[in-house]
Amino acid sequence: MSGVKTSAAGWRAAGGQVARSGEQKGMAGWGSGLVGVIIFSGSLPATRIAVAGFPPLFLTSARALIAALLGVGLLVLLRQARPRREDIGPLAIVAAGVVVGFPLLTAFALQHMTSARSIVFIGLLPLATAIFGVLRGGERPRPLFWLFSGLGSVTVAVFAFSGGGSSSAIADATMVAAVVLCGLGYAEGARLSRRLGGWQVISWALVLAAPAMLALTLLTLPQSLHGIGAPAWLALGYVSVFSMMVGFMFWYRGLALGGIAQVGQLQLLQPFFGLSLSALLLGEPVALGMVAATGVVVVCVAFARRFA
Repeated sequence: MSGVKTSAAGWRAAGGQVARSGEQKGMAGWGSGLVGVIIFSGSLPATRIAVAGFPPLFLTSARALIAALLGVGLLVLLRQARPRREDIGPLAIVAAGVVVGFPLLTAFALQHMTSARSIVFIGLLPLATAIFGVLRGGERPRPLFWLFSGLGSVTVAVFAFSGGGSSSAIADATMVAAVVLCGLGYAEGARLSRRLGGWQVISWALVLAAPAMLALTLLTLPQSLHGIGAPAWLALGYVSVFSMMVGFMFWYRGLALGGIAQVGQLQLLQPFFGLSLSALLLGEPVALGMVAATGVVVVCVAFARRFA
């Protein structure tokens, strides 16, 4: 009888350790994901600055090529094994979504809208990531998670399409397409990160896209670089090193540890950080409606995490 009690106590202790381990893993995922979101928050303001000096196609290919060189250096220095043959397809999806698709489409959109307006569209990204997390990652969040995730996304959509800031229908549609591609790239990359590691996934995706990005860089190279100011060069450096490489190291690790759909809700905070940067760096007006919409999505993030 005492042996049975001892065994039961042992099982309870083991269960408690597993629960604590899972909780610590989840918190580490949320912390890593938050760092990634803060880094990504500077991407659209920096892109807005960069497209003032560089054509969108050149900016997209150049940032990917610079990041690919960093990725190759890390892969060789740390002697990482090559991905499996079955990983090539998923890595191509990551490259199409976050290396080419999102940077290129946002660069085009930011020629016709302020970075403040474009940032509000990022509030739709958590819902896109969660949907692809279910489709590609096999995750099953609770119904209340979808309620608050959807509420946050609807808030962003209502603001975006109610005349908050100057734009065009084409630019708005381009931002929506960018968000869809980015959500797919995030979910696919997170799924691979569970086995390959976060920085390895983005590095291999960049390497896979490098030949095409090199050709595009040479084809779209501006005839003269003398008239391009320092802000555009600094912005190119930011989107190449931080937006294209460092941010993904933290972001994919967070998604892999804490769950694609759950940690993906942190992206609802990105408009808040991004709007602040747009006002501080670019002097763009931040309307009261933007602040109100951002406040609503912050609340939605808190409840989505609670019911994830």
